[in-house]
Amino acid sequence: MVSMSERRAKFRELHRSGCFVIPNPWDVGTARYLQHMGFSALATTSGGFAFSRGLPDGAVGRATMLAHIREIVEATDLPVSADFHAGYGSDPDEVADSVRLCVETGVAGLSIEDSTGDPDRPLLDLDNAAERVSAARRAIDETGQDVVLTGRAENFFVGRPDLDDTLARLRAYSAAGADCLYAPGIRTREQITAVVEAVAPKPVNVVVGGGAVTVDEYAALGVRRISVGGTLALAAWEAVHQAVSRLAGDGRFDGFPSARPSVDLNGLFRSLDGRQPSRSRPER
Repeated sequence: MVSMSERRAKFRELHRSGCFVIPNPWDVGTARYLQHMGFSALATTSGGFAFSRGLPDGAVGRATMLAHIREIVEATDLPVSADFHAGYGSDPDEVADSVRLCVETGVAGLSIEDSTGDPDRPLLDLDNAAERVSAARRAIDETGQDVVLTGRAENFFVGRPDLDDTLARLRAYSAAGADCLYAPGIRTREQITAVVEAVAPKPVNVVVGGGAVTVDEYAALGVRRISVGGTLALAAWEAVHQAVSRLAGDGRFDGFPSARPSVDLNGLFRSLDGRQPSRSRPER
């Protein structure tokens, strides 16, 4: 078993140079599978987990989210970064309390965003948002744990695609103590380059949900970390939808794939768990 301090040191080192992909599992099975596939680190997805609970993104309470984060941390030997919304607090002091609890789960990183969930006022005021990042930084430092703090400017994600304001927010979060900066929703090379240059030399995370751009091309733009957010979970939901839509609509079973999965899940998880079953059962 890899210790928490070793995972945190590894995660910190991943941000120092190069570019790495940090995919987003939403349960224990996907976390273990992603480790099996050779990734260096993982990040939780608030949306993917919420959907698995039959809830919209943002509706999972703090206690449930902390339990989920701990479960993902304990499922693998990889560093895990937590998608921690706006810090689960109505003010900076409450954010600090929540961040301390998040650090206790064993995470190697966590992110604090500036969205409110209110469509009429989707972003926190900049000063307030920066104070919350600063409170998260102090809380992490007080634990004595080397946890990477990511500051997120949600402008493009919440329908406020103001690049100048995004850059101002990211600079403020960097000054407030964020180790890594992240503006979900930026897409163009010009936007990405502007973000990288605005916060240099600190590392930048981008989220990618598809397209033909490669990891090497993002690396050439100066991106240090690439996540996929809830896209993997949405891909799984799309497969379920395709499989059952004909069954529900016309009573037909031809929406299911005709071929067996290319991975033997029973065999894979048996080997990862290190235990042998009491009796052989076919994979169904």
